[in-house]
Amino acid sequence: MSFISKLKEKFFKKVGDKIEDAAIKPEEAAAPAAAEAAPAPEADAGAAPAIVDSPVPQLVSDKALFPPELKAILPGPPPGGKIKFAHYWGAGCGGCDVSLLDIREKILTVNDMAEIVFWPIAMDGKVKDLEALDDGEITVTLFNGAVRNSENEHMLKLLRQKSTLLVSYGACAMWGGMPGLANLHNTEEIKKYVYTETPTMKAFQDTQPSPVIPQEKYQAPEGELHIPVLYDTVVAADDVVDVDYYVPGCPPQQTSIEVLLGALVGHVYNGADLPPKGTIIGASEKTLCEECPRKKENRRITKVVEPHEIDVDPDLCLMDQGILCMGPATRAGCGSPCTMGGQPCRGCYGPTGAVSEQGASMLTAVASLFPVLDNDALIDEDVIIDIMSQVKDPLGYFYQFTLAKSLIKRAVKEKGGK
Repeated sequence: MSFISKLKEKFFKKVGDKIEDAAIKPEEAAAPAAAEAAPAPEADAGAAPAIVDSPVPQLVSDKALFPPELKAILPGPPPGGKIKFAHYWGAGCGGCDVSLLDIREKILTVNDMAEIVFWPIAMDGKVKDLEALDDGEITVTLFNGAVRNSENEHMLKLLRQKSTLLVSYGACAMWGGMPGLANLHNTEEIKKYVYTETPTMKAFQDTQPSPVIPQEKYQAPEGELHIPVLYDTVVAADDVVDVDYYVPGCPPQQTSIEVLLGALVGHVYNGADLPPKGTIIGASEKTLCEECPRKKENRRITKVVEPHEIDVDPDLCLMDQGILCMGPATRAGCGSPCTMGGQPCRGCYGPTGAVSEQGASMLTAVASLFPVLDNDALIDEDVIIDIMSQVKDPLGYFYQFTLAKSLIKRAVKEKGGK
């Protein structure tokens, strides 16, 4: 029994006949594209705010709206038959790979709409089966994770070849994400530290006549074994292949995933136009600060603190309380769950289209809150140094998700006096 079938059976047991009664009838699923779209239902009071004033898929076509009512869960197969769907995990933590399940029972819509041909974390799939597909046979592939090694690159290129639409899914695929922080070092430095200098590995290496380091090739009795080649520089998906759409987040939030699913449902069932190529789906051109409900007083920063170090005011802007929050430099669309929970935004939805450098944009925002007096436009350099020295890891904080796509891109070591 497939992963989706097990989930479907479990859900049926939970809600019984309600699903069958609420399913869309075949004639409804095959409604012509010219049919008038039903008005979108009002959002639940506790739901994250919908983004309705930005160039995201909701504005492409009314039919691309994904109605959240129960009857939309089981639309039946599309008029032209099921599309093919793939989801693959590059260099990342794996959170994006399972985030599709955050849409809860709407995963059943995916099962009705698509045949999942490759999703290693959810089903048994072989690369040889993927290679056997015709080019472009997969309708849409979600690729999450950065490109860190030769296997990531090979699979990304293969999925691009086999897919009509490729979605760069999540912060790591879009900007390199946290794996991109490895660009602060080169491969040899990383291998040396991981395999010889960490306490546990050092204890092991001390028992060996010479350092034991993983090799890219090994001749075993069964034949030659290969492990992926670790690259010096981590890059994003669109640095390697052409990408059609982007969904930000670490991982993408439920609201953003539903916008993506809504665009696909509208297109596959009703012929709705897809978003323009290159669209960042389920996000806004506003900043997170404009979405966050906390009251902003633009207080001056004199001391930088972490949330656990103070009694956080539940209504006041975190920056006003001395907590560095990436909201001023981050794209809105997630619904600001972190800030509403008393934790600062870490920037996983990336920069808005108005800026190219998220880190530099954040540094500007912080600098604008330095304690400059109204009657004195200058600030002592020692004061600036004192405030910024309180940020424990400036590069890792301001470029946590976007270093690999920044102007900095990576650390470079000079050689030969040049």
